[in-house]
Amino acid sequence: MTWAAVWDLRESFFAYTVSFFWLGTMWVNMHRAWHNVEKINNELVWNALLLLFFSSFFPYTTSLVADNFDNSVAQTMYGIVVLLVTACNIWMYVELKRINNGQTVEDGFSILDGRGMIDVVLKVLGLILTLTVFPSAMMWAVLITAIFIVLPRSI
Repeated sequence: MTWAAVWDLRESFFAYTVSFFWLGTMWVNMHRAWHNVEKINNELVWNALLLLFFSSFFPYTTSLVADNFDNSVAQTMYGIVVLLVTACNIWMYVELKRINNGQTVEDGFSILDGRGMIDVVLKVLGLILTLTVFPSAMMWAVLITAIFIVLPRSI
């Protein structure tokens, strides 16, 4: 092992780091959202199952992106998983609000507010760019939304 070999792994480390902190931030926000929940329903249980299922693809798609960082197919697969997890989060927040009589239960970040919707739009834009002109755009979109939208509201 040499420092040059470690440097050659930079895209792998980058993909792992972005995925780890994206999932970690999602976990923090879910913890905060569920902290004040007093009741749940069957729909939320199924939502949690789907969220867990889609999240289970992260190690696989992260390894694809790590090994093929500038490949639009790998980045697209990663982006689809990101957007499926995001869709489950939107569904979760909508359902939590519905069963709590319109009251929001989360502290800080909510994907249902304006900045949360910007998060979704930037991820979709990242996927479109990945499919058309900039293969690594999806990973960058996840990083940008995490740093500038999600993380500051989670701390």
